[in-house]
Amino acid sequence: MREERTTIHGRGAADNPPNRFENRWHEIEPDDGDLDEVPAPSTQLLNDSSRTIIATNESPDIGFDASINPYRGCEHGCIYCYARPTHEYLGFSAGLDFETKILVKEDAPELLRRELGSPRWKPKTIALSGVTDAYQPVERRLRVTRRCLEVLAEFRNPVVIITKNRLVTRDQDLLAELANHRAAAVFLSVTTLDAGLARTLEPRASIPEFRLAAIAKLAAAGVPVGVLVAPVIPGLTDHELPAIIAAAAQAGAQFAGFTPIRLPLGVGPLFDDWLTRHFPDRKEKVLQRIKGLRGGRMNDSRFGSRMRGQGEFAEMIAQMFALACRKAGLAGRSTGLSTEAFRKPGAKQLSLFD
Repeated sequence: MREERTTIHGRGAADNPPNRFENRWHEIEPDDGDLDEVPAPSTQLLNDSSRTIIATNESPDIGFDASINPYRGCEHGCIYCYARPTHEYLGFSAGLDFETKILVKEDAPELLRRELGSPRWKPKTIALSGVTDAYQPVERRLRVTRRCLEVLAEFRNPVVIITKNRLVTRDQDLLAELANHRAAAVFLSVTTLDAGLARTLEPRASIPEFRLAAIAKLAAAGVPVGVLVAPVIPGLTDHELPAIIAAAAQAGAQFAGFTPIRLPLGVGPLFDDWLTRHFPDRKEKVLQRIKGLRGGRMNDSRFGSRMRGQGEFAEMIAQMFALACRKAGLAGRSTGLSTEAFRKPGAKQLSLFD
């Protein structure tokens, strides 16, 4: 990663570090040598030819074992995103490539209808946005996520959504329909209430004010909605945790969760570089506190630890969260979703996908 690279407007990363699976790479400098004049890379939409859409996992750390991701890569550009290394499996970089080369699963709704209609499918809650955000900016135009929601509403299969984008309110009609059958819940992820900090941390996600407004709008529509304070960044945003919980509860949130920052593989160096560019005075403090959560490392991938951290500082964050929830009258992450209303359309509707 070139240290002289400056911040790129609207992007979280400032460069493309080498793919960890590649042994050789070429780095091309701009002809005029003036890095400040390098134009911001535009977003490229690429076709994803996946033949299945429901992914499963066996992790004991998360509350779902089935998920849908209509997009690979995420234009929100959150510098801390744990999903960045997944782009390396596609031959790209975890840096700028992750937020500028977006793979689109155009066939996701048709694949979802086929999989839900299969005799092998046993109704269960599906997470929408298990890895990358299903409501990132390109969704406004492509509407792949909305079409997936239409299928879920058709089957009345329960869904939980995690997003940083107020665009989710566009689909409140479908979410309210599902909510009538205890089959929908939404988490708005809020990292900070500071709009300036949010613009550098999450350059193309909705600003905090709009996320709180989305909570209010969904709650008014009868959609169960909560807040996910994620990630909590020690030394940078952890002090905001009580204020975020209070603001979300005032907006109409009914439940809450939190996750400390985790920086797997190449995300650690990217976050280190981001701190150098934006918060050089706080960099060492932040990194040392993150390591204090992760057993002296930048990341700890062990089950039982990766989503909560360890040590005194992790315990302090957990206690702060619990106290904030009690004061705000919020429950834990449980959404109370049910599969009782699940149904399968008639054979005639499914014949095209058999």
